[in-house]
Amino acid sequence: MNKTSKALVVLSGGQDSTTCLFWALREFGAANIEALTFDYGQRHRVELDAARKVAELAGVRQTLLPIDTFAAIGGNALTDNSIAPEQGARDDADTALPNTFVPGRNLIFLSFAAAFAYTRGIEHVVTGVAQTDYSGYPDCRENTLKALELALRLGMDSRVTLHTPLMFMSKAETVQLAQEVGAMDAMAWSHTCYNGEVPPCGHCAACELRAKGFLEAGVADPLVVRCGEH
Repeated sequence: MNKTSKALVVLSGGQDSTTCLFWALREFGAANIEALTFDYGQRHRVELDAARKVAELAGVRQTLLPIDTFAAIGGNALTDNSIAPEQGARDDADTALPNTFVPGRNLIFLSFAAAFAYTRGIEHVVTGVAQTDYSGYPDCRENTLKALELALRLGMDSRVTLHTPLMFMSKAETVQLAQEVGAMDAMAWSHTCYNGEVPPCGHCAACELRAKGFLEAGVADPLVVRCGEH
């Protein structure tokens, strides 16, 4: 990448976005990075604290944007407290979307991120979506992101580029990338658990997926290690 170009990282405070933040630091240089975090009324609000801590450790400026419409819409386990997140990892043959799918979330996030970047002269937006993730969320697929990138360019007459470094990686491969880009210390402060628990609950789908990735990579999860010390 061009070390004079600026990049905006969508930082949720989770494993994937933390990895992408440090990937962006490597690719664009620390002086050219900003982070953007969304408060969308998520059940696991502890991730907002995680994002703040990760951005602090990375030494980058972070902005928090409130988006309360998802909570108002409801109908999913991440913004509706009357719906419990599904437990355990899903079967690959299961084609139904999990109840943690927030319809339109990544489309809205990236549209806001692109607008935020536009006003600051930033042409690169980095997001941690992955087509290979267990859930099969349609707004995490490469074809969705390519179509959105085109729409954003046309709609804002901009040259924005959406970067998805984890798109085709397994969770184990993302752990390996996190090691390569120096994200492991920050990973100890990241948050994944859908139930918003610290230490993580260990039995929701997000916790199981994260644990499986670290296990397959043969690496101890820094978050689990940190929580075990308290």
